[in-house]
Amino acid sequence: MQINWPPEHCAALQECLAKGLSFAEAADAINARFHTGYSRNATLGRAKRMGLAALDRSKRSPRVPQQLHPSQLRKLREPATETRPPTAVSERPDRVQLRCVQIVPRHLSLIDLEPGDCRYPYGGDEDEAITFCGHPQREGSSYCLGHFHLTRDPGTASERAAVPVRLRLVA
Repeated sequence: MQINWPPEHCAALQECLAKGLSFAEAADAINARFHTGYSRNATLGRAKRMGLAALDRSKRSPRVPQQLHPSQLRKLREPATETRPPTAVSERPDRVQLRCVQIVPRHLSLIDLEPGDCRYPYGGDEDEAITFCGHPQREGSSYCLGHFHLTRDPGTASERAAVPVRLRLVA
């Protein structure tokens, strides 16, 4: 990666932009001329540092928009069918009741956690401190057995990944 551009590269960039080339085209032209590896973003950044990127680029021919099918235009014009009224910022939703797994947590702080303790969090609402379960972790997990199953969908990983297949007998 080259940080400082040699003066001849800067002059070439200025010439390319004066001709109306895009930054990508300017990078390609400079790379072909000087056997360098400048990217579009490198030429754009250098042009900004040289004060050239702020030049009026509207002299270039405007991009011709692609032709859209009338059904696509209709979709663009139609407003969204489902709109929800805005809710006030001060409104707070009801507190969600979390699932329980019949485990009495030890409520350890982060500092008190030892390697191998369950990292399942408790608390954290408003002024309530965040504590952790603290029971022994399940092998290969950050959680104890109860919290591990609480955070996972039922079934094994292979069962969750399996897709039901319909079989049809052919005579």
